[in-house]
Amino acid sequence: MNLLTRCRGRHFCISMAVSLLVSLSGCQSLRAENLADSRSSALDRQGSPQFMRQHDSFGNQHFNPMFDAGAWHGFLLPGDNDSGGAFTGPMIIAEEYPVYLARQLEQLEIVAGNKKYAFADAVSEHQAFPGRLQQHYHWPDLTLQLELIFISGRSALIRTHIENLTGKEKQLTLTWQGALLKKWNTQQTLTERYSDWSPQWEQDNNGLSITLPEVRDTWNLMLSGASRYVIQRSVKSHSEMHQDTYKSTASITLKGKSSARIYTTQTYIHNEQEWQQEQPVIKQSFRHPETLWLANRKRWHHYLSSGIAQHQITTVTDQVALKAIETLIGNWRSSAGHITRDVVTPSVTARWFNGAWAWDSWKHAVAMASFAPAVARNNILAMFDYQVQADDGIRPQDSGMIIDAIFYNKDRQRGDDGGNWNERNTKPPLASWAVWEVYQASADKDLITDLYPKLVAYHQWWYKNRDHNQNGLAEYGATAHPLHNDGQGNIIFDLQPAANTQLARHAEQQCEIIKEDWYRCSGMTFYESVLVSGEYKQLDIGAQHGAGWESGMDNAARFGFITSEQLKKYADKHYSGNLKTARQDWQVRFFENHASNGQLLGFSINQESVELNAYLAMEKALLAKMARLLGRDEEAADWEAGAGRLAQRVNQCFFDAQSGFYYDRQIDSADDNSGDCDGRLLITRGKGPEGWAPLWAGIAGKNQARKVVQNMLAVDEFNTLIPLGTASQTNPAYHPDIYWRGRVWLDQWYFGVMALKHYGYTQQAGALASALLEHAQGLKGNAAIRENYNPETGAMQGATNFSWSAAHLLMLHHQLKHQPE
Repeated sequence: MNLLTRCRGRHFCISMAVSLLVSLSGCQSLRAENLADSRSSALDRQGSPQFMRQHDSFGNQHFNPMFDAGAWHGFLLPGDNDSGGAFTGPMIIAEEYPVYLARQLEQLEIVAGNKKYAFADAVSEHQAFPGRLQQHYHWPDLTLQLELIFISGRSALIRTHIENLTGKEKQLTLTWQGALLKKWNTQQTLTERYSDWSPQWEQDNNGLSITLPEVRDTWNLMLSGASRYVIQRSVKSHSEMHQDTYKSTASITLKGKSSARIYTTQTYIHNEQEWQQEQPVIKQSFRHPETLWLANRKRWHHYLSSGIAQHQITTVTDQVALKAIETLIGNWRSSAGHITRDVVTPSVTARWFNGAWAWDSWKHAVAMASFAPAVARNNILAMFDYQVQADDGIRPQDSGMIIDAIFYNKDRQRGDDGGNWNERNTKPPLASWAVWEVYQASADKDLITDLYPKLVAYHQWWYKNRDHNQNGLAEYGATAHPLHNDGQGNIIFDLQPAANTQLARHAEQQCEIIKEDWYRCSGMTFYESVLVSGEYKQLDIGAQHGAGWESGMDNAARFGFITSEQLKKYADKHYSGNLKTARQDWQVRFFENHASNGQLLGFSINQESVELNAYLAMEKALLAKMARLLGRDEEAADWEAGAGRLAQRVNQCFFDAQSGFYYDRQIDSADDNSGDCDGRLLITRGKGPEGWAPLWAGIAGKNQARKVVQNMLAVDEFNTLIPLGTASQTNPAYHPDIYWRGRVWLDQWYFGVMALKHYGYTQQAGALASALLEHAQGLKGNAAIRENYNPETGAMQGATNFSWSAAHLLMLHHQLKHQPE
């Protein structure tokens, strides 16, 4: 019986439109122990991989393996008839990249005398539950049940239950067998891809061990040569290995009407130190397996009762919330490599996303505070473990900054060979929001005590390193970094000049040719001359990418990103086809930020960003609350006053009364710090979600909020099939398939829906929530939660199993309540 059928009363027929937001009255809640064990997973866990890398068009591994407890490997249920008797995979995270190791690595065969129990002849059922996979096979005289859970961040435990249904004794021979995948993808075998690929197999007690070879392919696969996959069983078995395959055999006797349980651990470790640390866990699993089984069930009971059951919701909303919790827990990785604590990564199945990003982590922590507070807390602390210090050997000028992304491996600048570690920028200042929300959920004052001074240092960094004219309004930018500037601190950029122009001749003289028609150039003076000339086809500026990343909105229109086709249309509409003038309208410029001693601190783009300053105003108010909590009343008063002043300036300097929206403001003079609103609003670059950030932060005036809401709800602006995309339809750079120029991201969608609620537009918030639930493909079914969605069709886009989408769905579920009519 599902939760919906247990509801009674007048709310029974509540519309799905509001059901995402509500808690129903009059429903009987399920007991926690039943909730975890009887409720099916909200995700499709089936699949039988064919290749190590089995990507879709967005770079995601096919299927949705179950990961849990911070593990770095995960499993599937069989996706075809040939994989019965095994949990398929595993998928492992090879330091930074998800790859399938096998189609199935431990497939069971049962033989009694001359009789083989064929899985095709059995009545079978495969089920996925939150935190547990299960297979059941029934023959006339025998049943087999296989169940898998995780008992640690390194080991899974499989329970094999065999029951003799007859009154006669049975002598059973059990054989487990498996093979590693031999193909890298559809085009290459593993040995074609990596000529030295040669895993080493060894018998290991009552099991086997596979040592994976060293591979240091920075952008595809990273293995140290010490990583191992180990299978051990509670029953005595003998293993034989032949190249990439093995067989392990054991014998058991089952008396009539009796049963037996066998326990198996599957462990994935990165190095010998992890193996030594994991051995007590494995030994405990064989001494007291049911104790660990119960611990796993209790943990999941807690997740679901804390995250879902207390809200007594309808089936559809229950499924969405359950899927969100399963997604967040599935992306939990325990400490490994340079990741010092538990983190929640953006996506276990997406190629690039098995690390931790700053503002992703803040969002994940807020959502998980109610049901997994320890993981939420560690996710925050893991990022602060790399807060830049004044004595840092590489970037002491960035003291206080939280770097953008941390991974298993650091980058080459830090002496390692990782490619995803990123110190080129930070992320928007939402750390204090996350810390305060976790405190609100856990009453963990020690977290505030520990992080308050670090949050203050991070807040102050923005004004030291990203407020070029020191007028109290910050800009996004980029750090001093080899991909942004040369050794003398000059900005670097790649240029493709138009052929046979004066600029092309200057580029030949002043720049380094890097490929046909492309030059690497340096220096702010030459960069400015390039923009003035307009005689170029393309520019690629590292600092521009860094600034986009720092905003979290990567390639948003307001940072100068627009396709050549769109720019031509813009030129035809506004400048009679003059492409040079149109390009100058869109191209961003940069300021070099220097310390008083002349040291390069980094770069700011020449525009003050509305949501950055709205976030900073909100952060000042939150720091005031923390200071009050810690008894620092004088500091609290200063923060409160600063929050008020900045909120006032955001409303004065970033709002356009005519169009009724907030925009970034372009600044032209590096010397002006009068406190006035100088420069021009970037209205021509169109509307984006930055325009409702002041509403989410709670600093917009009521009249300003009313006009912004009108834009949000207008069908020719943001109110598409799935509303609140990352660019309005009137934005010159809008396209429903471009990352941050049209697609619907659920963080910005959530900020928008909550902004409506903050200003009293509850009914409209419900309607926008309804549109998402109804039209986002796969959200109501068992497909993975996606990174973003097409605003016009609802098509799933980007990464699968995406954490911050899951986080904001869960936040909304927790925060918005239905008001009965």
